[in-house]
Amino acid sequence: MVFPRWLGRCRPASRRMYGTDYPTDAMTNVSPTILSKLSVQLHTQPAHPLSTLRSLIESHFPAYSHLSSVSPLVTPHQNFDLLSFPPDHPGRSVTDSYYINNDLMLRTHTSAHEVDVFSRGETKWLLTADVYRRDEIDASHYPVFHQTEGCRIVSADASGMQEIRDDNVRLEDHLRRSHILIQDVPHLSPTNPCQPAHDPKHTELIARNLKLSLNSLILRLFGGQQAGGEPLRVRWIEATFPWTTPSFEVEVFFRGKWLEILGCGVIHQATLDNSNVPNKLGWAFGLGLERIGMVLYSIPDIRLFWSQDLRFLSQFKQGKITTFKPYSKYPACFKDVSFWLPADTTLHDNDFCDLVRDVAGDVVENVKITDTYVHPKSKRMSVCYRINYRSMDRSLSNDETNELHAQVTSRLQEQFGVEIR
Repeated sequence: MVFPRWLGRCRPASRRMYGTDYPTDAMTNVSPTILSKLSVQLHTQPAHPLSTLRSLIESHFPAYSHLSSVSPLVTPHQNFDLLSFPPDHPGRSVTDSYYINNDLMLRTHTSAHEVDVFSRGETKWLLTADVYRRDEIDASHYPVFHQTEGCRIVSADASGMQEIRDDNVRLEDHLRRSHILIQDVPHLSPTNPCQPAHDPKHTELIARNLKLSLNSLILRLFGGQQAGGEPLRVRWIEATFPWTTPSFEVEVFFRGKWLEILGCGVIHQATLDNSNVPNKLGWAFGLGLERIGMVLYSIPDIRLFWSQDLRFLSQFKQGKITTFKPYSKYPACFKDVSFWLPADTTLHDNDFCDLVRDVAGDVVENVKITDTYVHPKSKRMSVCYRINYRSMDRSLSNDETNELHAQVTSRLQEQFGVEIR
């Protein structure tokens, strides 16, 4: 694994979070901008679209425990190892995940808490929380977003399977009487197999319960939003995840196109063994609230979820899904920065985007790489990025944009030792 040399040169000795100072090391890559998001918890703010979505999902599973406000600080062991991520999984990389140090990181998914929650005896639960992943800058990506994790486990014996059968009958009856068309795939197949430790008949029952439960949830979220009395169309697709087998993705046909909604599957036996519940069997799903919120509320830019502008916040009421009404479209200002990289420096796109966020925050709408060039003699690499500055709340002056861009350029030189062209 290659680390950008700026991390060692500019890294503070510690990072303070939740009143505790945590030492930094060569793995540290979490930035001040990301740390400033830790206490916000949009999903708990009354009337916020993400809070309404969380409440709607929780109300659909009233018999489940509803968990939130769980600290995002986890170990790589919790985030990856306990969930059967392979050692070379790209999600472990410093270019993909935020590390406080070698032993502590910001969770990249709510699944990081599965083992802890199962270990304390919970068998049916939802957990909604903020998650963190290094990412590009555009209208649909943000380094902090929110997920709801849903899990159910039962005893892997006759009584547990009967509980699932009874629930399947209830859910099948509900869906049969609903305005929904479901395009399914087999619960098990050679490309989406049963786990060796599981009885295939039991896995089929669990997978069916998972699908019925989520079809019912999707109907709750999207069923009242269809135009012209059309039935809600849902399709299931085989998938692959480290922590479930068989695994599936779910798509909804909404406003003329198929939208990926969530991933799910039958929980890996290793996860249950790690939770000290070896005689259980069950399912899990993970759902991104922003992805669904952008669709249901017609919110065009993911940055808006973080807006404190009353013209945004005042449009929403707790428990109601309403269409967002744009209040303005302020002019954009594109600026390019082109530079030579030192021979011994690695610059990942996510490193550049984090630097831009630290300087300009949510004033940047998107960042795109427009050119790369390797000098035929010196072998030095030149890179050019285009930054689109556009505030969601006000017009930016030329002087303000020029100052921000100058700070980006200065930080590039300071942190990466680049030579501006």
